[in-house]
Amino acid sequence: MRLLKSHPFLKLVNAYIIDHSQPSNISYLWNFGSLLGLCLVIQIVTGVTLAINGHYNPSIAEAFNSVEHIMRDVNNGWLIRYLHSNTASAFFFLVYLHIGRGFYYGSYRAPRTLAWVIGAIMLILMMGIGFLGYVLPYGQMSLWGSNPLGVAGYYDRIPFAPYYLFKDLITIFIFIFVLSIFVFFMPNVLGDSENYIMANPMQTPAAIALLPFYAILRSIPNKLLGVIAMFSSLIIILLLPKADLGLTKGLQFRPISKIMFYTFVINFLILMQLGAKHVESPYIELGQVSTILYFSYFLVIVPVSSIIENTLIEVERRSSREKK
Repeated sequence: MRLLKSHPFLKLVNAYIIDHSQPSNISYLWNFGSLLGLCLVIQIVTGVTLAINGHYNPSIAEAFNSVEHIMRDVNNGWLIRYLHSNTASAFFFLVYLHIGRGFYYGSYRAPRTLAWVIGAIMLILMMGIGFLGYVLPYGQMSLWGSNPLGVAGYYDRIPFAPYYLFKDLITIFIFIFVLSIFVFFMPNVLGDSENYIMANPMQTPAAIALLPFYAILRSIPNKLLGVIAMFSSLIIILLLPKADLGLTKGLQFRPISKIMFYTFVINFLILMQLGAKHVESPYIELGQVSTILYFSYFLVIVPVSSIIENTLIEVERRSSREKK
């Protein structure tokens, strides 16, 4: 124990994994961080394993053949490749859930605003990397244009280990089980059949990944404006700390904002479906409506809902004072 608190590296492990104090009432919605960390480790290990052994060749001429070599000739190459690709899909899915949790519980409010801004910048960079260099340069898909109640206090807190360490392990084991189902039984469900066609620069695929944001991009006929709209759909997340004017943190006790949040989630899922459809009517028109609703949530719905709820709270306060 003395070594854990004196060694320069072990001291960090002790500070963040063992002795780090946590509120005693956080739920499993706060486990996404550990799951994202696990995804990142799996991505790095599987990617580096294939790269350092020389099995994967990133050149345009040999990338497709090198992936086929991994699938056919390398011992357990199919397992490493499917672990890498399906974990990438799981990573984005968990990121969306992580951000949605932040929306609901007001994790963008002070004193967590800086952490929210850093996280939003990380999301923008992650989306940019995924959009500009999708998956691997071998397949046809490559070629295409916190505190739940917000109460500041350090009472009723417990150390991270063993309580939350074992709590995280529960969801980690569940995640590994679900990931194994995809890897061993349906490894291509989250992928795209276009990746089994050698890349042809003269013929681009009909669709691409990052479905919700791709739907926003192509809902606008002008290409430049579409790219600006897609980039703005990520940047606009930074406005939430200023757009939310509510007196209370989170949406647990704000019924109007809660309804609007679930409406936003449904609209986001609709955008996700539209992003997988071909560019044709009525998907274009539906995408335009969903895009307007997406931006309206941040620019109109959140501040207006906050003002209405603040007004109702003030009316209730005045009526209770008059009764007294």
